[in-house]
Amino acid sequence: MLFFFPFTSVLTVYAIAALGPAIFLMYYIYKQDKVEPEPGGLLWACVGRGVLAALCSIILEMIGQRLLGISRISQDSVAYTIILAFAIVAVAEEGMKYFFLYRRTWRDPNFNYRFDGIVYAAFVSLGFAAFENVEYVLQYGLSVALPRAVLSIPGHLGFSVVFGYFYGRAKLAADMGHPGKARANIIAGYLLAVFLHGTYDSCAMIRTQTANTLFIVFVVVMYIVIFRLIRKESRTDRPV
Repeated sequence: MLFFFPFTSVLTVYAIAALGPAIFLMYYIYKQDKVEPEPGGLLWACVGRGVLAALCSIILEMIGQRLLGISRISQDSVAYTIILAFAIVAVAEEGMKYFFLYRRTWRDPNFNYRFDGIVYAAFVSLGFAAFENVEYVLQYGLSVALPRAVLSIPGHLGFSVVFGYFYGRAKLAADMGHPGKARANIIAGYLLAVFLHGTYDSCAMIRTQTANTLFIVFVVVMYIVIFRLIRKESRTDRPV
């Protein structure tokens, strides 16, 4: 029986390293929802939808990479990396997150405040990030846990907060009888999330000195803007 203790301890360390950052950020977002906190069952359902989004994204990205691979663009070129980051990874991942987010939350009666859009989008995205992080930690070990905790998981949160900002406004517009304005908000939120995600991945994958500098600047600025936006939207929340 004692043989299993070290194995269990290792699994516990890996689980904390892989899931801890996402759970911490979920708790942070939950505490910012001050007017009417969302039910736990709905939030865990959003996390589960994030895992489904991650699984579907893997398939879409494999198809996209296969199609990009048969093009005449060299895989060693900057153009290939940028197309991969924006047109395949960002489009697929943000698209799947939105698809499952919308299917689960848009008609839910609990979606009755504007800040709820940020909460739901964040929980879906952090479910996605947690699943992705488990993959990376199991494949590459604990050496990737810290950089992903500081960069990748908060990055997914950042993309989702931008989309959630517009998602909440889309719900408000729809409930006020403005479907065109609702669609415009959804499109704007999705395109901005794709732009942020694609920029993040491009700078991370190109790996030149200039790209590394841009990556650091981009991440710092995005984090400052995102966490200020979360606090502002929390303070100015309103019913939809």
